[in-house]
Amino acid sequence: MRRHRTVAAVLLSVGALLTGALTATTAQATEQPVFWTAERMRSATPLDLEVTPSARTTLKQVARSSTPTTIAPTAFPQPGGPWTGGGEVVKTSGRVFFTFQGRTASCSGNAVTSQNQSTVITAGHCVKYQGAWHTEWVFVPGYDNGNAPYGQWKATKTLTTPQWEASEDINYDVGAAVVAPLNGRTLTSVTGAQGIQFNGGYNKPMYAFGFPAASPYDGSKLIHCAGNSSKDFLFSQDHSLACNMTGGSSGGPWFTGFSETTGTGLQVSVNSFGYTFLPNRMFGPYFGNDAKALYDRAQASS
Repeated sequence: MRRHRTVAAVLLSVGALLTGALTATTAQATEQPVFWTAERMRSATPLDLEVTPSARTTLKQVARSSTPTTIAPTAFPQPGGPWTGGGEVVKTSGRVFFTFQGRTASCSGNAVTSQNQSTVITAGHCVKYQGAWHTEWVFVPGYDNGNAPYGQWKATKTLTTPQWEASEDINYDVGAAVVAPLNGRTLTSVTGAQGIQFNGGYNKPMYAFGFPAASPYDGSKLIHCAGNSSKDFLFSQDHSLACNMTGGSSGGPWFTGFSETTGTGLQVSVNSFGYTFLPNRMFGPYFGNDAKALYDRAQASS
């Protein structure tokens, strides 16, 4: 446990990836959880979580940029840019909103195939962080510059791995949520779902997606990175990918076998963290047996 706490001291957790800048949603009032009114989402403060060498975490306001990164949408490799390729990923991926330490904040998430048709996969720190479970948790699939075209889906249960829950071990930074039906329908009957794979190995071509909201991004649209992944050779057992996504992208899906034509693949990780001394590189936990057990618990829940 002491080793993992030391490691955490040199991480800029893309828990760094907590941010909460939003504009108005166009979802109907009947589809909105009472807490997440358009006004509250508009006024959510952009946050960035910084982990210092002394292991003290502070929340700070993130500067905004008027010139988000724009790079060809389907180039491979891709260090970060808007996804304009269409396909299923624009419906299955979305933003996650919750309260953290009394503030509104956001991450990213993805709808996956499941028995209950209601399972969202995200990062562990996007459901629980610094010993506390987040509250007022909702998933907004297909989020697009303030619009919620498929509604807002409220979590009935959030879960994480035993290792993240007990000691916030960065190797197991995986979370899941089960969301309630909306207007009589289940989540994936509305959005579709991506496949998920466990124990798939390392060193594969990967596509990563998320909704970064820290500069140079503004949280308004789906961003992606693509390239050949490797295994972290420093302090974790995670996947590593060249990627410039910033705060807000935590919990966004990583896919192997991804088709740019259909926007589908097998989810094998999530955006998790970056090292403070190694910019423009994202790390994501390996989906092994513990991630599989988490997924099985989630998909069997209601």
